[in-house]
This record gives sequence, structure tokens and C-alpha cells, in this order.
Amino acid sequence: MEPYRQRDHLEYPALTMYQMVERVANQYPKEPAYEFYGTKTSYEAFVKRIERAARAFLALGIGEGDVVTVCMPNTPQALDCFYALNRIGAVANMVHPQSAKSEITFYLTISESKAILTVDLFYETVEAALAGVPQQVTVLVARIQDELNPVLWAAYTAKAGRHYLKYPNTDHAVLWKKFLKSGAGQTLPDAAFDCHRTAAILYSGGTSGTPKGICLSDYNFNACALQSVEAIGVTFRTGLKMLSCMPCFHGFGLGINLHTVLIHGACCILMPTFNNKSYANMLVKKKPDFIAGVPTIYQALLHAPGLESADLSFLQGMFCGGDSLKVELKRRVDAFLKEHGAEIQVREGYGLTECVTASCLTPRDTWKEGSIGLPYPDTSYCIVRPGTDEELPRGQEGEIILTGPTVMSGYLKNPEETAEALRVLADGRTWLYTGDLGYMDEEGYVYYSQRIKRMIITNGYNVYPGRVENVIDECPEVDYSCVIGVKDPRRMRRVKAYIVLKEGVAGDDACRERILQYLRQHIARYALPREIEFRDELPKTLVGKVAYRKLEEEEEAKWR
Repeated sequence: MEPYRQRDHLEYPALTMYQMVERVANQYPKEPAYEFYGTKTSYEAFVKRIERAARAFLALGIGEGDVVTVCMPNTPQALDCFYALNRIGAVANMVHPQSAKSEITFYLTISESKAILTVDLFYETVEAALAGVPQQVTVLVARIQDELNPVLWAAYTAKAGRHYLKYPNTDHAVLWKKFLKSGAGQTLPDAAFDCHRTAAILYSGGTSGTPKGICLSDYNFNACALQSVEAIGVTFRTGLKMLSCMPCFHGFGLGINLHTVLIHGACCILMPTFNNKSYANMLVKKKPDFIAGVPTIYQALLHAPGLESADLSFLQGMFCGGDSLKVELKRRVDAFLKEHGAEIQVREGYGLTECVTASCLTPRDTWKEGSIGLPYPDTSYCIVRPGTDEELPRGQEGEIILTGPTVMSGYLKNPEETAEALRVLADGRTWLYTGDLGYMDEEGYVYYSQRIKRMIITNGYNVYPGRVENVIDECPEVDYSCVIGVKDPRRMRRVKAYIVLKEGVAGDDACRERILQYLRQHIARYALPREIEFRDELPKTLVGKVAYRKLEEEEEAKWR
């Protein structure tokens, strides 16, 4: 097979996200756009659903520039709502449905949302959050069972759905099904493309403070979708399927798992929740061509019940992003794929929500250890000395900055943070300062080290947790790990490792000593963990990353 070489430049149509989907629907009306628990919706039907929802929003008084919060898992109603808002020039404010009450209050307030769509399971939290919101907000309540076939509808309603049938129960809330009927007779405006218009707001993880609203345009999303398929090197087309478990409120989920698939005529197999068993079942039953997720999903895949003898030869692409894929985990996943008949490797991407999601990807047919691959078409990377605009030579580590058509317009109502993240340099282009450490080699491959803020300074030495974790994870007893810096009266900070062992391995002193003995052979003395704590599992963020900040907060609490 000839090595794949991506194009350096692509053309980006002057179309909204909705118009990109509509274009596919005109070409392939009967092809499935998405599948939800066995029920398929064609592109033709999808567009009709979008336009029905768009008319209802118009009847509610939502128009161009107005903001509606979408507080949903991956369900058909979430997709209908997102593209309906786009159809009428409104803004979709995407938030996690399991957010805390105070977080939802913040999201609704800062975005000045006029309405919020949520699922009945989380209705009470949304209602409680409204007490702190200054503006009036209409609550739209979706029900999972409304999108299920009769057999599953009865089973779900009897088991879980019946507990929420009393909702909505206020005068400012309405069922999504009833809401849709309100738009009859409304005339939809012509869809208008504006490359500078904010079409969606996503939020940073908030690991270093208050979450920031990231303002992204149709142009950003469409460029990301077109670039991703070019970099993937496998033609997305009708008949292909993506197992879409990454959530719609996350850049990786919305940008890759959903929008990229939909504007190329493929089918999204929607998964509203994730657990090992359901993921494995869907993988075997649906045989998707592509899967994409964060490292913890693939960590779980190695242990998922039902995959021991599964044939995964149907997979054409497996993509990892949202967090760093450790070298040892990649090796294990690649071996797992080979053992199960798949002729692919897991391909790591890198990016930030500030540029929608991925902007760099491991090539299809090559891999350099520790590399996150090559930049997307029309995307340039540069390494600068942290805190400056000084470009560093190839091979030297510094802050990763990038520029291209997917870079955000800024942070919502936060000019100070925007000025820190977006800077116009001497070449006249706006560059995104990522806050990540890395370097580039002579061939242009990019290597990610870690977040600058994660660096541990102990006894005057710089310790990079990601590198220590990579070595720990190579130990035969270890499943995965997390390394943090903790207070130390003599060193100021010392290195501590939290380790989850493989099943059946005893976390005793002998095991601890074997791990330390291995580490002494592979990392500098000053970077050695001074403390190792074994745990059954480590805390995760809402999108499945290891939540190192929670571990840091636990340690900080001991000093109070």
C-alpha cells in the first residue's frame, strides 16, 4: 500500500452547519443519518425534524443571535435542537447534563440563555439552578422513551422513565414533544452564513478555575470536519458508521463523533451513556467502521466483557483524543486490535476545544513513539519559549502554539483570557497559545509533553508527571497511574504516584518496591515518586479523563 499523504490546503464552503447537513440530505435522502437503540432516522427525515424544531423555536421568540442551552446526552432530540438553532441563526450553548446546580446557573447566566433543553432525568437540577439566574428561562424537557421503539419504550418507562413522568411541573417548562407542535405555521428564514458569527459555545474543563465559554463558528466546525477526514485518510461516505459515544457537549464528541460524520453522509450510532458492557455490546452488534474516544475508554476496552474472542476486523479507524494517550497504553491497545483481527492502529489526535477539537493526528500508516502526529491541512504549529513569542529550534521543548481555520474567536465575555490565548504575531496571523508543553522534530511531527501548569518543581528540578506516568504504566503490575506534586516541608513539592493495579495484583509493600526498582532504572532520582498510593480506581472528569486536580485537592485538604 502506498503511504497516504494528505493535502496541504482544502476549500471550505460558505455554508452553515445546517446547510452542510441539508446538502447531504439532498444527495442521499434515504441514507441513515443516525441510529438510536435500533431506530434509524434518514437524512431526509432528519432535516424535517430539524425544521420542525426550528419553527417551534421561532414561535417561542428565539431568533438570530439568541442563545439556547442544550443540556443533553447524545439523543436524537439533542441533534435536532442543535441543528435547529443553527438553522435560524441562534446560538447553541452546549453543557453537560450532569453538571452541578451552581454550574448550570453559571452557564445560563453568562450566556444569557432564553431557554434550555434537558432530559427529564436532570430536570430537578435544572429547576433548582434557575433560582440563581437573573433572566427568564423556558425549560424544554425531552424524554428518552419518546425516541424508542414500542418494546423498548415499555421496558424503559417501566424501569426508569416512570420516575420522571411528573416532570415538567412548572408554568415555565414544557415537554419537547408538545413544544414541537407550537411551530405550525411559522415561516423559516433563509439560512445565512457568516464566518465570524458564534454558532456554538462549548466550555473548557475548568481544571484551573472557572470554566470559560469558547465561542466557535460554523466555519470553525465545518473546517474541522473537512480537515479531519482529510487527515484520517479514509473516505467518509454513505454506508459507513461511527459509534458516537463521545458526548455532544464536548468538542471531540460534537466536532468529530457527530458533525464530521453527518456532513459526509455516514451514520452516527448514538450512545447517550457509556459503560464497559454496553460499549462492548454495541461494538460487536453494530460493527461500526470508526470509533473515537478518550484514553479511559480504550483502557476499559481492554477489560470489557464479551470482547475476549470478538472479531474486530471491521474497524477502519480508531481515534484517541481529549487526553494524552500514554505510550504503554497505545502498545497494549494496538496489540489488542491485532489479536482481534483489526488491521489498524489506534491513532492519537491532539487539540483543544479552543480549536473545536483535533488539529493534529497520527498518520494512517506510520507512528513515532510519543508523537501526536502531523498538523491538519491549513493548520500551522510552532514551539515558542514559554511566556514569549520567541520561536524555538526543532527538538527543543516549549509551549505549543497553533493557527488555522478552526481557532475560536475568543472566550465568552472574557477579554483578558482571550488576549492571553489569542495573539497576532509578526506574520499577521492569530495564534492560539495552548498552555501545553511539547516540541517538533525535523520532519514536522509534534510531540506533546503535558500542561505547563502540571509541571512539578521539586528541589529546583522540573518534573513532568506525564513522563513519569509513562514509565510507571510500563510496569507489568500496573493498569494505569496518575502523578501529582504534593507539599513537602523540605523540597517545597514532592512527587506522589497514584496507581491502579491490574486485576489480581496485590497492592502490598513488595509490589511497591518492585515498581520503585523498575522506576530507578528508567527515570532520574529527583523525579522518583516519594510516595506511592494504590487505589481501586482514580477519579474521572465528566468526559472520562483522569481528574488529577481532584487528587491535588485531596492532598491540599490535608494541609488545611
